[in-house]
Amino acid sequence: MRRLLDLTESRRTAQSDRLLGALLAFTAGAVNAGGFLVVASYTSHMTGFVSTMADNLVLGEFQVVMVAGGAVLAFTAGAVVTTLLVNWARRRSLRSSYALPLLLEALLLMLFGAIGATLNQDMAWTSSITLLLLAFLMGLQNAVITKVSSAQVRTTHMTGIITDIGIELGKLLYWNRDPGPLHPPVVANGAKLRLLGLLLGMFLIGGIAGAAGFKSLGFMSVIPLALCLLALCLPPIIGDLSARPWPRS
Repeated sequence: MRRLLDLTESRRTAQSDRLLGALLAFTAGAVNAGGFLVVASYTSHMTGFVSTMADNLVLGEFQVVMVAGGAVLAFTAGAVVTTLLVNWARRRSLRSSYALPLLLEALLLMLFGAIGATLNQDMAWTSSITLLLLAFLMGLQNAVITKVSSAQVRTTHMTGIITDIGIELGKLLYWNRDPGPLHPPVVANGAKLRLLGLLLGMFLIGGIAGAAGFKSLGFMSVIPLALCLLALCLPPIIGDLSARPWPRS
């Protein structure tokens, strides 16, 4: 339990990075797949939104271009906010540098879940607001794990993860027929392959849980995700507020 509560501390270990990445991949999968049932768009898929902008610029569908462009800007804004919060906390030597963006994500998810049923009465404008909010959350979260892991881990970008899995599998299957000093053997990174598989699996499981939750409970299904994020980010924040080291077992 102590390790779980330490996951958002500024002091990092490889194990805490892996576990935090897995939990955030689950959250991203849940929000991404569940949100699709609300706005019919995968809000972590910036490639798709940029392609949508290009297609509809040619077709003259400028309203669609504006919506897709708004999603890209919202995702970018989320990453910007994470960077501002993390660097602000680092300059003050706070333990909660990575917890602050996750606190904001948790609060926005709770707000989204609490008022979602009411907003659903006017879908003409609710869909656009929901799309922007979810894209912002995806950018916020992806930037957190990117900064935590020095850009080694992503939790919303499965294209890159699957590409890396393919690369490592290719190394694993390669036949090193004549290894030597001029031709060093091609060796797969087993630890990296396991991490990538974990992230992909957690994103998929989160997507299943998120889709099922939205289908049966609607917007309120994000509340457990928000509470989980709160449980992760509050210990270092409370430690900073109390101005004393957080006790360790």
